[in-house]
Amino acid sequence: MENLQQTKEDFIISNRFIIGGEIRKYREKKGYSQDRLASLMGISRATISKIENGKFAFSIDYLAKFAWHLDFDITIFEKRLLN
Repeated sequence: MENLQQTKEDFIISNRFIIGGEIRKYREKKGYSQDRLASLMGISRATISKIENGKFAFSIDYLAKFAWHLDFDITIFEKRLLN
């Protein structure tokens, strides 16, 4: 059971790192510094850094704020599933 838990934890950490890296790419594409984005979102630059480096588990609300300010789509369900 412990090995399964470790595998799940590794999966979570890996995906946190991947998502953070994607957020960094969108931020850089938009031409924002971490300071600028943090100011727009009302959070600290250190939090932006931790998220981009996969060191911070953040909420869906944060993800929505990133999507708003960096102009990317976070839809994970096909529209036909919502009908």
